[in-house]
Amino acid sequence: NLRDWHELYCAGHLIEAGVAYYEATGKTRLLDVVCRLADHIADVFGTKPAQLRGYDGHEEIELALVKLYRATGIRKYLELGRYFINERGRQPYFFETEAQQRGDLQIRKDFDYFQAHLPVREQQNAVGHSVRAMYLYAGMADIAAETEDEELLEACRALWKNVTGRQMYITGGIGSIAHREAFTIDYDLPNDYAYTETCASIGLVLFAHRMLQIEQDSRYADVIERCLYNGILSGVSLDGKSYFYVNPLAVWPAVCQHRSDKKHVKTERQPWYGTACCPPNIARLIGSLGQYFYSVSNSELYVHLYASGTMETEIAGQTIRINQRTEYPWQEQVEFSLSLDTEVSFSFALRIPDWCKNVSIQVNDHPVSLESNCSKGYAKINRVWSDGDHVRLKLEMPVERIYANPNVRENAGKVALQRGPVVYCLEEIDNEPNLPAISLPADAQLSVCFDDQLLGGIAVISGTASRTVSDLATLEEEVLYRSSPNPTVQFSFKAIPYFAWCNRNPGEMIVWIRE
Repeated sequence: NLRDWHELYCAGHLIEAGVAYYEATGKTRLLDVVCRLADHIADVFGTKPAQLRGYDGHEEIELALVKLYRATGIRKYLELGRYFINERGRQPYFFETEAQQRGDLQIRKDFDYFQAHLPVREQQNAVGHSVRAMYLYAGMADIAAETEDEELLEACRALWKNVTGRQMYITGGIGSIAHREAFTIDYDLPNDYAYTETCASIGLVLFAHRMLQIEQDSRYADVIERCLYNGILSGVSLDGKSYFYVNPLAVWPAVCQHRSDKKHVKTERQPWYGTACCPPNIARLIGSLGQYFYSVSNSELYVHLYASGTMETEIAGQTIRINQRTEYPWQEQVEFSLSLDTEVSFSFALRIPDWCKNVSIQVNDHPVSLESNCSKGYAKINRVWSDGDHVRLKLEMPVERIYANPNVRENAGKVALQRGPVVYCLEEIDNEPNLPAISLPADAQLSVCFDDQLLGGIAVISGTASRTVSDLATLEEEVLYRSSPNPTVQFSFKAIPYFAWCNRNPGEMIVWIRE
């Protein structure tokens, strides 16, 4: 029962573990085991007469096999991954055939849930289980890159456009419905019912990272950053001991406890889950963060993400060490210092985030013109670099009001607050109950201050907003509806980063505020 069981999914994760252990230690003990496992799978599945023409119900093994090929150089593993990609969605539908063979009297026809409704090259819209979809798309991108399959790559581009242009939350969350943990239709992005599984956002990062390696376009890195600072980071508590499986954008705890259609929304992070995919997936992502920051070719060094750290690589046969220092995302400055044994010419490409309207760059304290040096969201500095050179990047990050596409009906007349890559929210503990009664005047002045005593140290947004209230007579008479408008009062509100919500007292939370 490949449709419903998870043997190949688990095999894929084991293969990834074998590759990771080998890359970290140089030891082949686990790599040898997963190679034997992959050899067995290659014997069972394929197009030969004695083989099973099937594929997995929960995608994962496709991208794992490419990792195994890259680690070992054994072409058979790449071809097996390509087989699984190419076979998916072809008729007769394998899941229907295997169900008939095992005597299943209730054959499921929801092949879109498994992204098996069409051959992958014909798929244009993201459908079905969101985590499955992201693992499939990541595998497709890997196969396209390794085999130079332009048709498959074009399908990846179309799916990327649909996911990020019509089905992604401002937090980088995807998969809006609890039923089937799935995508629904374009622009259906409810805030309080949002499912947005942590693993789905992680899967989107995996897909984006692969597309970014194929074509250096900042739109992929922008989504990686959006997911990391918002929809993924919210999935773990600040002390690292509890987790959200689901990451909604609005929460009213009292109603979540009484409505069966909101039972998936937890109002506090949980110490563990019966289906425990999200906690270790977060651990895996954090442990592998280093691979997302830079990419290198013979003549170019791209910086995709910003955080303090060091990196060593080779360009044109020369060793280059990059030391990055920053308080990003709270501060606007990012500084790089370069250490080289000999001078070397290359292009140093810095990502200009999609949220940044004003940017400046200096090399050795001299301004760099950006007018003719930007390509696909990257500012490229072409020069001969010497030991001790330093680059200073300033990304101005005022508070921005973000408005949703008008087709996102849930957010009509509402605004979200974002500073730099960080999306903000209101919590009950700072702003009293009934957060939807708050409205933010269009001309409200917003200020930012860094509070090192709050939630481990965060930048807080504050300002003056209005709150609709019930007058005393209405309360006393218990009037539910009335013909005159409710009075409003002015008050000082506080917004905190979305990722940090529910680390104090449980309570209400909203991202989108009436304007």
